[in-house]
Amino acid sequence: MEDVRSVRMSTEERDDFLGSGGTGVISFDSSDDGPPYTRPISYGYDADSENFYFRLAIGPEDAGKRDLIEEDGEVSFVTYDETDRGWRSVVATGSLEEITKSALDPDVAEAMQRVKIPFVDVYDSHPLTLEFRFFRLTPDEVTGQQQAGTGE
Repeated sequence: MEDVRSVRMSTEERDDFLGSGGTGVISFDSSDDGPPYTRPISYGYDADSENFYFRLAIGPEDAGKRDLIEEDGEVSFVTYDETDRGWRSVVATGSLEEITKSALDPDVAEAMQRVKIPFVDVYDSHPLTLEFRFFRLTPDEVTGQQQAGTGE
């Protein structure tokens, strides 16, 4: 087995890797001791505030997903990439906060202008039947790792 070592990314390397958005995987803690609810997702990232932004789609048959989103449980978000220079990944954990029109403050509005959340069609239902809601993750912890020797 190949010995691949990793090193922690600096804040600048992490912010460069995350850019203003991309794709990753989000996991919600389950309220019963079952496995986490995990789904691919697109994200926006604001390096100024170090917050992540998500557009979550909820379909008519997604009652369980709606319940998980509305609970105040912990979420984990992971994004990963592998290039000819090696792999890189970032893991962020914390709680989601819904961004509603009535609670939209100027700082959040400015941050949402700086991010680019890709529209990725991975839905079981037609997008016109889905409810889209926006959320912010102000992480309790963010860690970036990269294959040793890949730093700029």
